[in-house]
Amino acid sequence: MKDLTVDTIKEICPSAQKINIIKYLSFLNNAMKRYDINTAQRVASFLAQLLHESGGFMYVKELASGEAYEGRKDLGNTEIGDGRRYKGRGLIQLTGRANYKQVGKDFGIDLIGQPELLEEPKWAVESACHFWKSHGLNEICEKYDVVKVTKIINGGRNGLAERTHYSEKAKQAIA
Repeated sequence: MKDLTVDTIKEICPSAQKINIIKYLSFLNNAMKRYDINTAQRVASFLAQLLHESGGFMYVKELASGEAYEGRKDLGNTEIGDGRRYKGRGLIQLTGRANYKQVGKDFGIDLIGQPELLEEPKWAVESACHFWKSHGLNEICEKYDVVKVTKIINGGRNGLAERTHYSEKAKQAIA
């Protein structure tokens, strides 16, 4: 699989700003190889999800306050303020104290004490790739199941039409 380029990503998502693409591009190209996101279908599906979740690489922190996650034991949010503190961050919007704790442990960084590290380009990409591989999304996307991939990432069908559109455009752009 060839490395991604600014032009390829712009072809998939014309609204993505070049400056934002450049910020993540080298991290994406390196991490995708290490996490086996290395076939046309995997790359297309992965990019489609990232582009939707991050608004075309514009956001690495959820726009909502995080209040909706307050007290969500399924996310490990057991302390007052956890919802806001551990709201979605990174290119796939990792959410919840438990997820931050596990990913921080896996990376050897303190995401409980410094959740904003997931807003840095390196960790925004690494956390997205880690989530992708650890949730078996390489195998699922090979079956072209955009709905199932979206449910695993988002918990529902939020943005399904856009994710499907980006996936189709990405398949064409990287073919």
